[in-house]
Amino acid sequence: MFYLLSTLSDGGDFFNLFRYLTFRSGGAFFTALIIGFAFGRPLIDELRRRQKMGQPIRTDGPERHIIEKAGTPTMGGVLILLALLISTLLWARLDSGWVWMVLMVTFGFGAIGFADDYAKVSAGNHKGVSGKIRLGIGFTLAGIAAVWAMYLHSPELSGQLAFPVFKDVLLNLSFVFIPFAMIVIVGAANAVNLTDGLDGLAIMPVMIAAASFGVIAYFVGRTDFTEYLDVHYVEGTGEITVFCAAVIGAGLGFLWYNAPPAAVFMGDTGSLALGGALGAIAVATKHEIVLSIIGGLFVVEALSVIIQVAVYKRTGKRVFLMAPIHHHFEKKGWAESTIVIRFWIIALILALIGLATLKLR
Repeated sequence: MFYLLSTLSDGGDFFNLFRYLTFRSGGAFFTALIIGFAFGRPLIDELRRRQKMGQPIRTDGPERHIIEKAGTPTMGGVLILLALLISTLLWARLDSGWVWMVLMVTFGFGAIGFADDYAKVSAGNHKGVSGKIRLGIGFTLAGIAAVWAMYLHSPELSGQLAFPVFKDVLLNLSFVFIPFAMIVIVGAANAVNLTDGLDGLAIMPVMIAAASFGVIAYFVGRTDFTEYLDVHYVEGTGEITVFCAAVIGAGLGFLWYNAPPAAVFMGDTGSLALGGALGAIAVATKHEIVLSIIGGLFVVEALSVIIQVAVYKRTGKRVFLMAPIHHHFEKKGWAESTIVIRFWIIALILALIGLATLKLR
């Protein structure tokens, strides 16, 4: 919306700033941050009033969670989504198909998470919405996004899979790209969801990944940078930078209240939405493989669950003391803050490795 103010400019005044993507990204960041700070406490109070018992705590989880985290309200992802929506609509170009595609995925998965959180709180247990229903709706949303992305990509990139490091390598998936992109988006959403098990554990890696993909979106959306870096130019993706900046601002506003000991959990409302957003951005920017590096922490968390279940069904034995893997370290006696901060460090290292692929050609 604020981009329209640039039409009032004669090329050398204040309104000319609204033409600059960097200025509008900064505006989106601070808008989301202010909304998070301003509405965080009132929202938490309202959630406490409505959720008498807070988020249901799994009895088969770490024992200390039953005592330490009981009564903490969930669905704090509403705060993230509110800040994200307002700031993106205010600062991004609303004629960008990429912005609307990413918003559709984000709020579609956010709605799935909201329904799941509501079902858990209402019933007073951790079952929520059926996994089959969640996956069915999720894959439907991802399918729409995949077709949308193929339409928005240029003919030479539509249906293609780009490889990091190898600048000229494109694998033509044709319409197989659609199920591939669906798996990327749904996989990212559920991987972030599995990571969200300790106070502050998921939100910081999400912000790190969003910052990384903000840089990627900015670079691949400009011909001067793509020519210098030898990466594929994806027209229009630069506007996703505004969305990524809003994710960081909204995430910081939420982390203020989610820092240990958490006053609120983001719940599936936030984790599914943010994970889906990262997957959609990776598809849009043609960096699906790089997502597995930048979001490597989420990949490890998801793999730990898959390995645990597969091995247990086959042998009756457990590879980890508990899955996802952050609970394994809890069982080994690591303090929650130690796990969280060390996982943050790992997420940052992986993000830097992922960004390095932009220049390693």
